[in-house]
Formats: sequence, C-alpha cells, structure tokens
Amino acid sequence: MREYELVTIISPEVDEEEVSGIMDKVVQSISSRGGIVDETNKWGKRKLAYPIRKFMEANYVLTCFKLEPELIKEVEAEIRALGDILRHLVVLSKG
Repeated sequence: MREYELVTIISPEVDEEEVSGIMDKVVQSISSRGGIVDETNKWGKRKLAYPIRKFMEANYVLTCFKLEPELIKEVEAEIRALGDILRHLVVLSKG
C-alpha cells in the first residue's frame, strides 16, 4: 500500500453537516477498497485563486490515506460522481 493525500474543494453552498456527509462517502469509498484513512482535516472556506463554476470561495478538506495504486482510479471516479465536489487532487505522499 502507498500513502496518498487527497485535497477536495467542495461547493460553498454546502453547509458543514453536508461537507461531513460528502467526506464520509469519500472515506467509505477508500475503505471499501481495503484502504486505510489516517486523517481528515477540514480547512474550512477559503478564497479560490480563480472562479470555479462561478464560485470565488469553497470548502477545502485534506484526507491522508493508504491504498493500493491500482485502486486510485476507482476512488477518483466515485469522487467525480459527487456533484458538490468542484475539484479534487490525489498526490503520492512523501511521508
């Protein structure tokens, strides 16, 4: 298993409870594939560098997890299916 970091940018129209629900779905997606979620850090609302879907701010969440490399594409496909996630980025952790 390799260590990854996932940053998700979630619509600012989503309230705090819904952000938690969305992240629960992401964690479930990772866990259902045998992955281990080490931590999830909510950074709160931040200003965007450029507009995304006409939004100038969004909710940021960092998730650190371990997963087999061949399963990353499946997790990303599920993340893309969640409509309130504006952008996401998965990177291999140096940790």
